Amino acid sequence: MSEKTAPSLEKLDTLLPLLKGLPPAPDREQLIEAAEALRRAVAAFHMEAIRFRMFTVDRLLKKIPEAGPCLVLFEGLRHDLETAGFHTRSHVAP
Repeated sequence: MSEKTAPSLEKLDTLLPLLKGLPPAPDREQLIEAAEALRRAVAAFHMEAIRFRMFTVDRLLKKIPEAGPCLVLFEGLRHDLETAGFHTRSHVAP
């Protein structure tokens, strides 16, 4: 872990138990797997994997209505990663 990734990893360590506590949903297990893969990508400084996993986790979070609080934390994670210099989107947000 570096100073650049420490805040992001802390947010992921908070987010993962929240995701695991979500009620059963069709995409819940895939969401948890993607979030765990995102944590590994952040820890490894893997830029392309971070961007890909951020997209996947974002898409899956939006499919689960009960994940609203997790989505707020996820947006904080996105901010921390972008502040640290990681690209989390394939394009510039509008």
